[in-house]
Amino acid sequence: MTDLTHFTAQPLRAVLAGALAFAVPAALVAPIAPAAAQSTDVELDQVVGALRAIGTMTASFTQTDRNGKTVRGVLTLKRPGKIRFEYEKGVNMLLVSDGHALTLVDYDVKQVQRWPIGNSPLGALLDPNRDVKKFGKAIPTGTANVYSVQVKDPKRPEYGVITLIFVKSASAPGGLELTSWVALDSQNQRTTVRLSNQRYGVAVADSAFSYRDPRPSGRRSG
Repeated sequence: MTDLTHFTAQPLRAVLAGALAFAVPAALVAPIAPAAAQSTDVELDQVVGALRAIGTMTASFTQTDRNGKTVRGVLTLKRPGKIRFEYEKGVNMLLVSDGHALTLVDYDVKQVQRWPIGNSPLGALLDPNRDVKKFGKAIPTGTANVYSVQVKDPKRPEYGVITLIFVKSASAPGGLELTSWVALDSQNQRTTVRLSNQRYGVAVADSAFSYRDPRPSGRRSG
């Protein structure tokens, strides 16, 4: 495994096995007053509406770990439940969801790992027709055009916590554009993903969410 690939593997698990820029200050997670709670409920409804409005999306991304190391790639998303992270040359890994499981493929060591997503925060994020509010809550940001949503499962702390950042944009479905997210895993390791060049409504074939299995045929179990 190359140094770059080794760097990528653990943050990937933190970002997406935990559930999927700007870190939200801890002070913003303080108890919310009733009036503010009503406001954040409205914001969460708007975020859910924006997620539901996305049919397909592609974007460039940068992924940065706690030490400042960064890798880049292209994200492709298709509702419901499909997402693909194609990493830059030199990172011989692929992260893809077919709507049922999240699969991490490491071509250097010929290894495939899968996580079911059906009843997880990630499943709610990838398919917002499910109960996003079961896992998500809006966090006040103090900026009118910036929305922040924290996604976690209190019953499954090993999934970690993801904080998603949306910015108001008239050109984005639902009027909100997902610009970044910060993942904090159960070991308190932080990974930040920032998006750019978002494009919506592009043609995306289902075959984009398949992958080449590097394992010998006798070792393949799913």
